[in-house]
Amino acid sequence: MKKLDKPAVANLQATHKPRSSKALSHRLSRLRQPGTAGVSAQHRSGDMPEPGRDVVLDCGWGRLLFARTFEDDATLLAALKDEAPRSRDIAFYVAEPHVLLSRAPQEIFLDPSHTFRLDLSTYRPGGRRPRGVTIRRLGADGDAAGINAVYAACGMVQVREDFFAGERDNRPVTYFVAQDDVTGEIVGTVTGIDHKRLFEDPEQGASLWCLAVHPQARQPGIGEGLVRTLAEHFQARGLAYVDLSVLHDNQKAIGLYEKLGFRRVPLFSVKRKNAINEKFFAQPVESYEALNPYARLIIDEALRRGIHVEVTDAEGGFFRLAHGGRTIHCRESLSDLTSSVAMSICDDKAVTRRFAEAAGLKVPEQISADAPDGERQAFLEKHGKLVVKPARGEQGRGISVGVSTPDALATAIKQARQICDRVLLEACFEGEDLRLVVIDYRLVAAAVRRPPRVVGDGQTPIRKLIDRQSRRRAAATGGESRIPVDAETKRCLSEQGLDLDSVLEEGREITVRKAANLHTGGTIHDVTDTVHPDLVDAACRIAKAIKIPVVGIDFMVRNPSEPDYIFIEANERPGLANHEPQPTAERFVELLFPGSRQVSAARSD
Repeated sequence: MKKLDKPAVANLQATHKPRSSKALSHRLSRLRQPGTAGVSAQHRSGDMPEPGRDVVLDCGWGRLLFARTFEDDATLLAALKDEAPRSRDIAFYVAEPHVLLSRAPQEIFLDPSHTFRLDLSTYRPGGRRPRGVTIRRLGADGDAAGINAVYAACGMVQVREDFFAGERDNRPVTYFVAQDDVTGEIVGTVTGIDHKRLFEDPEQGASLWCLAVHPQARQPGIGEGLVRTLAEHFQARGLAYVDLSVLHDNQKAIGLYEKLGFRRVPLFSVKRKNAINEKFFAQPVESYEALNPYARLIIDEALRRGIHVEVTDAEGGFFRLAHGGRTIHCRESLSDLTSSVAMSICDDKAVTRRFAEAAGLKVPEQISADAPDGERQAFLEKHGKLVVKPARGEQGRGISVGVSTPDALATAIKQARQICDRVLLEACFEGEDLRLVVIDYRLVAAAVRRPPRVVGDGQTPIRKLIDRQSRRRAAATGGESRIPVDAETKRCLSEQGLDLDSVLEEGREITVRKAANLHTGGTIHDVTDTVHPDLVDAACRIAKAIKIPVVGIDFMVRNPSEPDYIFIEANERPGLANHEPQPTAERFVELLFPGSRQVSAARSD
């Protein structure tokens, strides 16, 4: 399930959002203290250290080094230098970070995070638990994959799935997951560490890590529910407090923690200077913050490979990449490598359809909205339902799906003409909206796009449900996804016997728009591993026919694992950030700079 990234985010993270969602975990194989699975201690003078000294906990995405258990800075630095490739280690509870930094300024940096503490002696359980989800301990066979899907969607370093199998018996570490009651999918997770059990902590403390809520979760309050569940779990164990580390500008997460009673404490974290952490210590790219998530994703990947970045117009998403004497100008995923001819083919949906038909793809029957009234009426009667869309346009604007009456057809045409004077009518096919991202004429990612939906609670009008869901989608995508309340939304509700003031029964879920475009509130679900080869072949064929090196091909399908499809359109500037954890940005940058593949590999080893 993908991003946007790295979203005033719908996911509340107690850890930092790393720049790579493909980091590999490294399980320590060194000496372990008895009874503490996943915990290791460093050698000192060749002897086993005392219990509770030099404590390092492997978390799958990297290691936690509890600095106050280390005898001296030299020992802690030696442990930090033992960080595995493509991992993110954190030295927590560093009491004198300025002193530690002075000993290795080229290798470590002070993490720009605040530490917050919840006093469990004064914490009062309660609060409204999220509806529609069940919060429980890690246990089911599919939980590991579900947690990783949430991590990937939030742009966090993933954990190898076999790691969790050994963690079920790790008494110091507790994992809670939030499971959607309807779909059964994992939509949130949090990790807790009992310091008393881990290293006989005399303060009897605990810490919270990796709080994450899937950006596309429909239910509000999941993050708060997970934090409360973990706090009450530790409170029942008789622990004194819960600490967490949160990025200094993650105001959404900080607001939640302060609401629950957490307070700032003067404790610090130190990390290694590596590719994952680069944006926290490297010179920032000018105007980076003004870019949208689609441009940022590519820039982040370029920086990881040592490619120079110059933002030329942040508002428009333009930037220039330079490496090894080669310079390429981009607008998000559109680059100098895409010709003006290829772009113009994709820009006009009628032309794109003709190219697809000539390449042997299955295309829908289509006529112009300027056809005589009788011809339009006959076309509507023949197909029953139509798609009305502007001949030029993007991001789903002006598109109406499932138009079935003459009055609705007239309204849809009028709405589409606000985007483009030329309007097309197409036969409407029921099924799933499938986007295939083709880079260098090879499939990199495939995802089903689903229309925006809301869930009733028996009290709230649909208008307010849409507003809430729209705000969550905007937060999850960096402002890129919102649900418009327009004629198309009202038509979709009307067909279901509803309007904006209707109140849905509790638990009833409805579609509020039929178009599945992300920018109009749709959600995206990765199917790269299961998409049928015939669909992949068709997408690559149309890319070659257009001669476009980077393109998003849209099909309507009954099921992405079956060969049947109808071609819809080609997008010359697909949003690569929508398809994590697939390596869209990596393949894009390698297309632009083939030599950077070796550079990237060398830097991560």
